[in-house]
Amino acid sequence: MKITGIRTIVVNAIHRNWIFVKVETDQPGLYGWGEATLEWKTRAVLGAIEDLEQFVIGQDPRRIEHIFARMTKFSFWPLGSIGLTAVSAIDQALWDIKAKDLGVPVWQLLGGQVRDKVRVYTHLRRAKIGAQIGTEDIGAFCAAVEETLAMGYNAIKLGFVPYCAYEATVPELLHVEKVASAVRDRVGAEVAIMTDFHGRPASPEVAKAYIDVIAPIRPLFIEEPIQPGNAASMAGLARRVACPLATGERLFTPREFAELAELQAVAHIQPDLSHCGGLTGGRKIAAIAEAGQMGIAPHNPMGPVAGAVALHFDVATPNFLIQEEAVGLVPWFDEIFDHPMRLVDGCWEVPQAVGFGIEINEDAAARHPFAPEIVPALDAILPDGTIAHW
Repeated sequence: MKITGIRTIVVNAIHRNWIFVKVETDQPGLYGWGEATLEWKTRAVLGAIEDLEQFVIGQDPRRIEHIFARMTKFSFWPLGSIGLTAVSAIDQALWDIKAKDLGVPVWQLLGGQVRDKVRVYTHLRRAKIGAQIGTEDIGAFCAAVEETLAMGYNAIKLGFVPYCAYEATVPELLHVEKVASAVRDRVGAEVAIMTDFHGRPASPEVAKAYIDVIAPIRPLFIEEPIQPGNAASMAGLARRVACPLATGERLFTPREFAELAELQAVAHIQPDLSHCGGLTGGRKIAAIAEAGQMGIAPHNPMGPVAGAVALHFDVATPNFLIQEEAVGLVPWFDEIFDHPMRLVDGCWEVPQAVGFGIEINEDAAARHPFAPEIVPALDAILPDGTIAHW
């Protein structure tokens, strides 16, 4: 069996362009899907995929680790977020091909089923474009949380922390404390609440100030309390706060996650399987996390191929905690995709179809072609004009 081509399909989803990668083979009807979505870097990723084709075309797609090595080692330069996103999508498609060739779900190739369902969480109002609401009106914010949970979820991730840098002002701290407390009072103790700082605090001291006022609601974890990349700083913060911390969506290599494990810097890691080397890279990272006694909560606010990949990974990963999902992000989600993400009592069911069990209606996808994204990060400006972390 040989790889004969790599095709890309770009679907505009307002804040991001989904990039779907189709790896084709010389076997009639046998191909695999991957996803290379990277917010606001669409054209760069498409170029990186073209650059990788020379290492992939003509190869046997079943030699997944071998092709992964060709893409990463022949590239010579460290690939970074753009290059590894391209690698990830191609890698995912290879797993899809191999599982289809063998007639099994992908999770069977990852060690087999270790759980009967996959717990998921969503964002406020499922992060639908135009449906978001700020925390200024606490009552309205809490009502939106209840509305979201009523869709069938028992876990939700919310944004409490405002744009900030080296200062957490008293009014802002008091407001965050009120919002967090009001949400917990409204939803009760049975709902898991997570909060994403998005690395907005520019110092561990500012992060600690916000964590301390949120800690009483007992969040499942606090995500990216500081910018990623400084494992020692994260470890120092973790020892000074009363909440589990998580990070990893903007880390890409096993070495970066090994540093977190060595320093016991966080309770949970959040690799993105569309950025960290696909399933090949993700499996290695999960093993490092398990050795470091860390849970794994994969990042995924993207398209349905990324969701399906994560689902199969979660079914077979022993130290899995909870899965971020973005089903229904746009109103025409189910018009384009036949996908295996079925929500039952706050969990996805274990898929039984071969491969990832996903198919894309390419004609329907063509109705939503590439367009410049709406970039919400452009609002990340402090009152004095300083650019903040989004």
